[in-house]
Amino acid sequence: MEKLIVKMQFGSHLYGTNTLDSDVDYKGIFMPSKKQIFLGRIPKSYNQTTKKNNDRKNTSGDTDTEIYSLHYFIELACQGQTVALDMLHAPQGMILISSPVWDSIIEQREKFYTKNLKAFIGYARRQAAKYGIKGSRLNAAGLVLNYLKSLSEDERLSSFWNKLPQGEHIHFIDKDKNGLRQYQIVGKIFQETSRVGYVIPILQHFHDEYGKRAQLAAENKGIDWKAISHALRAAYQTKQLLTENIIVFPLKEASYLLKVKQGQQDYITEVVPILEDLMDEIEKLSEQSGLPAKVNRKYWDRWLEQIVGDNLF
Repeated sequence: MEKLIVKMQFGSHLYGTNTLDSDVDYKGIFMPSKKQIFLGRIPKSYNQTTKKNNDRKNTSGDTDTEIYSLHYFIELACQGQTVALDMLHAPQGMILISSPVWDSIIEQREKFYTKNLKAFIGYARRQAAKYGIKGSRLNAAGLVLNYLKSLSEDERLSSFWNKLPQGEHIHFIDKDKNGLRQYQIVGKIFQETSRVGYVIPILQHFHDEYGKRAQLAAENKGIDWKAISHALRAAYQTKQLLTENIIVFPLKEASYLLKVKQGQQDYITEVVPILEDLMDEIEKLSEQSGLPAKVNRKYWDRWLEQIVGDNLF
């Protein structure tokens, strides 16, 4: 293993949502070797797990370790990826190995902050959509389906383009690279040349599956509570970063997140309102934020060049 820049305890132990059954996760960063750099063969990461059977879940006796190359970590942080931002805010009590290079990164971690925290917000949105958090998506698909079913399956969307339904989750969007007009329904995009007979089965499948998940969610069944707790966590972290310019671990909402993770909350009446409100709030906070729109990549390129040069040459 190359020289470690940092190694820390991660996952539920970092967030404060661990239980007696939780496995132990470690994250870290290594300095690539001269050979790896000269040959252009710097691996993104090294992974190690004690779990021998991939068909079973991790238990308290298992450990998972992922060590990123310095170059890849900087890339993840510049992209605003959740794993990098979490690592940047790990408290001293979670740090097992450290170095001056890690200290240098931490001293300047605010240079990774932007108002466009798409990784955090996107993850929360995807998990919410997965369980039918808003019936409006189901209604939107149904509205377009009802209209299309009144038409011939051989007709193309372009034949009645200006008559297509519009509304929440139903939009005309920019033309594609070939100059074709596009119609987006609940995230699914169709060109104007698409035939009605092609569009209907796709929307019908979405409508049926989404409806089933929404019904199960209403009955507190079939929900991946761990995934939902992660979505809430991402939302809480985003809010704190946008309002306080920091993420503090363990999270102050840890006890509530643990209840969600263990399925102790009613999804529709207790979890949905909080997650919906959080997502709406952080999207408004993002728009109002004074943080830059993107990371200064040139700065981190110069920093990386300097650090690698000082440590390897």
